[in-house]
Amino acid sequence: MTHTTTPAVFAEPVRKVPGRWIAAFAVAWLGVWMAQLAPIQKLLPDQVQAQLHTIDWVENVVAFGVISGISGVCAIIAYPLTGALSDRTTSRFGRRRPWIAAGALIFAVSLVLLGLQTSIVGMGVFWSLALTGFCILTAALTATISDQVPVDQRGYVSGWISAPQAIGIILGVALVTYVFVGAVVGYAAMAVLLLLLVLPFLLLPDAVLPRELREPMTVRGVFEGLWISPRAHPDFGWTLLSRVLVNFGNAFGTSLLLYFLEFGLRDPHADDDLLILILIYMVFVIVASLVLGRLSDRLGRRKAFVWASSAVQGVAALLLAFVPDLSVAFVAAALLGLGYGCFLSVDQALATQVLPDPETRGKDLGIMNIALAVPQAVAPLFGAMIVAALGGFAGLFVLSALFAFAGALAVARVKAVR
Repeated sequence: MTHTTTPAVFAEPVRKVPGRWIAAFAVAWLGVWMAQLAPIQKLLPDQVQAQLHTIDWVENVVAFGVISGISGVCAIIAYPLTGALSDRTTSRFGRRRPWIAAGALIFAVSLVLLGLQTSIVGMGVFWSLALTGFCILTAALTATISDQVPVDQRGYVSGWISAPQAIGIILGVALVTYVFVGAVVGYAAMAVLLLLLVLPFLLLPDAVLPRELREPMTVRGVFEGLWISPRAHPDFGWTLLSRVLVNFGNAFGTSLLLYFLEFGLRDPHADDDLLILILIYMVFVIVASLVLGRLSDRLGRRKAFVWASSAVQGVAALLLAFVPDLSVAFVAAALLGLGYGCFLSVDQALATQVLPDPETRGKDLGIMNIALAVPQAVAPLFGAMIVAALGGFAGLFVLSALFAFAGALAVARVKAVR
């Protein structure tokens, strides 16, 4: 759709969002990450292991990886499709709020039903539905950054996506391990907390799209919109490629850490030491995402931060590969947290600055978000296969490093953003 002037709903925001908006945004993401990461790290693996009745970690991880991988396919469809739908939503409640509410509800109900499953197939079905709700919710949430946050504030605001992720993983796992014990209670608790924590953001205003500005939507148009030509929009293409590579690198480096401690280092205190690794990782993610995200805003630079953060993650993976020692693993956890925290916040800001069309922000950011969800979904399966094939963890961590370094090279090709 072509306009002689840019309508206000599509214009780049210039007024900084206030602290209450950022607080509600951060709290919503805390609920999102707890509801996603507590199942991935604790509830779902335990549920799979209880059903399989085996102590063979490779068999458990492969079964979990198949479930997670199938859910990744749902993410590939749900992210851009619901992003495109939210771009065209003319509800009086705004473009994004109805999808945030719908996604949270689907996510929460699916988690409750997931806790009742006693078969691998049932777990696969309801985890896929849960991840679909997660995608609907987060596609709309991330689009609010482009809709409402000015460019010189996006690094800091994006940091409030990654900082809650670090807090959410440790808080969620702690709650389902020590407070809400058991699959049924644990999943239900995460569902309730998700709805409660997303609610404050739903009470904030959202711009309404006038019906006369809504672009017609057809099945053919949706499928055509999923392809964004890297030749026509090279900066979008390089940013997307960098995201895919770095997120695969991070997922390979972190998704099997417990098994690395147990079987790679023969650590008799693997569970306790994993908690320490997560705490170190969490602290550095929070500090890097908030401090370096804000510094990126002040300097008006994105690429250098994304490049450096990718390279730091590669170095951390090489340490795990070639110096397999517990004390080195602690150092690697700090470097991974430092690199990934910076990457999450600054790369999210970078992504909002290379979108092809202001009228399709939701759909385009949905495509970008595929690069976050899918690697995390399929990495446990691929990682277990790599470890089993190579007879150890060194090859997995070398691959993690190669992906991270390749991601750094890809983002260096972006031209329009400093």
